[in-house]
Amino acid sequence: MTLPPLLSRLADPFVALMVPDRQADRVVPPSGPTAWLTTFTAGAMTFLCVFALALSLASGRLADRWSDALARTATIRLSAPPQQMQAQTDAVLALLSTTPGIASARALTDEENRRLLEPWFGPDLPVQDLPLPRLIEVVEDGQGYDGEGLRQRLAAEAPGAILDDHTRWRRPLAEAAARLRLLGWLSIVLIGATMAAMITLAANASLAANAQVVKVLRLIGAQDSYIARAFVRRFTLRALTGSAAGALAGLAGVLLLPAADAAGGFLTGLGFSGAGWLWPFILPPLAALVAFAATRRAAFKKLKELT
Repeated sequence: MTLPPLLSRLADPFVALMVPDRQADRVVPPSGPTAWLTTFTAGAMTFLCVFALALSLASGRLADRWSDALARTATIRLSAPPQQMQAQTDAVLALLSTTPGIASARALTDEENRRLLEPWFGPDLPVQDLPLPRLIEVVEDGQGYDGEGLRQRLAAEAPGAILDDHTRWRRPLAEAAARLRLLGWLSIVLIGATMAAMITLAANASLAANAQVVKVLRLIGAQDSYIARAFVRRFTLRALTGSAAGALAGLAGVLLLPAADAAGGFLTGLGFSGAGWLWPFILPPLAALVAFAATRRAAFKKLKELT
């Protein structure tokens, strides 16, 4: 079974890349500034790319988790004179118990209020002596409730009760998640462009340094495609090797990030999750593809200049 002509022409460069050619490999020096520059650039860019992926995916995941948690809960803030606080609290809880779409509701205790205010006022805040509003936590079921209808019922039963469905908190979190993902992919594109530019410069430098070798090869009948293939193969394999090392280093760095129980809530979930751990292993082939395209374009352009 043979490939169609178009697919065959597209596959030929990749097939040639996989087949070793010792004679062609001798055209490109195995060491030197261009060798370590290509390997180092691919490794460093892939290392940065791993962290860009990990941080953007984890930040978006964290924002989504916060947004989902806020979407399932609401808070009722009840303000009333001290002598009426308990009676109005009981009235609000009774109203919520008969509201469709609400799975549970409970009033926060003084100890829970103290923990909420502790980051701002310290642990010794006398909550019981302050005229603080009573907070009631509302958890909705899968069907949800009618927010506007609940507000009207609260206004009739407890005028001092205000329903906060956390919309003002969810919207910024959703926007932050979308922007973080966009910035992550933009960073990856910029990293790939930088790597392509550096590899192009290295390929041009190597071709310029071997101008005499290229002339001799042409004199003995070597085609430009043969010479270009030698450079493309060597630089692509260097990029693949460097990128693989960078991906492994990036994975090691992600694994060394503090654990959730040691780092606290803000760092919870940083890193990859589930199938996301496969992303770093996709980066080396992508880096090799970038190097292949950049070196091939640079090689043929430089060979025309050396004509």
